Amino acid sequence: MKNLRMKAARAAMDMSQQQLADAVGVSRQTVNAIEKGDYNPTINLCIAICRALGRTLDELFWEEG
Repeated sequence: MKNLRMKAARAAMDMSQQQLADAVGVSRQTVNAIEKGDYNPTINLCIAICRALGRTLDELFWEEG
Protein backbone atom coordinates (compact mmCIF):
# COMPACT_ATOMS: atom_id res chain seq x y z
CA MET A 1 0.00 0.00 0.00
CA LYS A 2 1.41 3.39 -0.98
CA ASN A 3 2.31 5.71 1.86
CA LEU A 4 0.92 8.96 0.53
CA ARG A 5 0.71 10.43 4.04
CA MET A 6 4.47 10.11 4.46
CA LYS A 7 5.04 11.62 1.04
CA ALA A 8 2.67 14.51 1.81
CA ALA A 9 4.32 15.17 5.19
CA ARG A 10 7.75 15.19 3.56
CA ALA A 11 6.53 17.56 0.81
CA ALA A 12 4.91 19.85 3.40
CA MET A 13 8.33 20.29 5.00
CA ASP A 14 9.85 20.96 1.57
CA MET A 15 12.12 17.95 2.09
CA SER A 16 13.44 15.75 -0.70
CA GLN A 17 13.60 11.98 -0.47
CA GLN A 18 17.38 12.32 -0.19
CA GLN A 19 17.12 14.80 2.67
CA LEU A 20 14.76 12.52 4.59
CA ALA A 21 16.98 9.52 3.87
CA ASP A 22 20.02 11.40 5.20
CA ALA A 23 18.09 12.45 8.31
CA VAL A 24 17.14 8.87 9.19
CA GLY A 25 20.23 7.05 7.96
CA VAL A 26 18.89 5.10 4.97
CA SER A 27 19.24 5.37 1.20
CA ARG A 28 16.98 7.51 -0.97
CA GLN A 29 15.86 4.29 -2.63
CA THR A 30 14.58 3.03 0.74
CA VAL A 31 12.49 6.19 1.24
CA ASN A 32 11.16 5.84 -2.30
CA ALA A 33 10.28 2.16 -1.72
CA ILE A 34 8.41 3.01 1.50
CA GLU A 35 6.41 5.73 -0.25
CA LYS A 36 5.59 3.37 -3.14
CA GLY A 37 4.55 0.61 -0.75
CA ASP A 38 7.30 -1.75 -1.90
CA TYR A 39 9.04 -1.89 1.48
CA ASN A 40 7.76 -2.19 5.05
CA PRO A 41 10.10 -0.29 7.35
CA THR A 42 11.10 -1.54 10.79
CA ILE A 43 9.43 0.09 13.79
CA ASN A 44 12.71 1.87 14.57
CA LEU A 45 12.82 3.33 11.07
CA CYS A 46 9.16 4.35 11.33
CA ILE A 47 9.92 6.19 14.57
CA ALA A 48 12.96 7.91 13.03
CA ILE A 49 10.86 9.03 10.04
CA CYS A 50 8.14 10.35 12.36
CA ARG A 51 10.69 12.33 14.37
CA ALA A 52 12.26 13.76 11.20
CA LEU A 53 8.85 14.81 9.86
CA GLY A 54 7.36 15.93 13.18
CA ARG A 55 4.47 13.49 12.92
CA THR A 56 3.17 10.56 14.98
CA LEU A 57 3.19 6.89 14.05
CA ASP A 58 -0.60 7.02 13.76
CA GLU A 59 -0.45 9.98 11.38
CA LEU A 60 2.04 8.35 9.01
CA PHE A 61 1.77 4.59 9.32
CA TRP A 62 -1.55 3.49 10.83
CA GLU A 63 -3.80 1.98 8.20
CA GLU A 64 -7.40 3.05 8.42
CA GLY A 65 -9.74 0.10 8.83
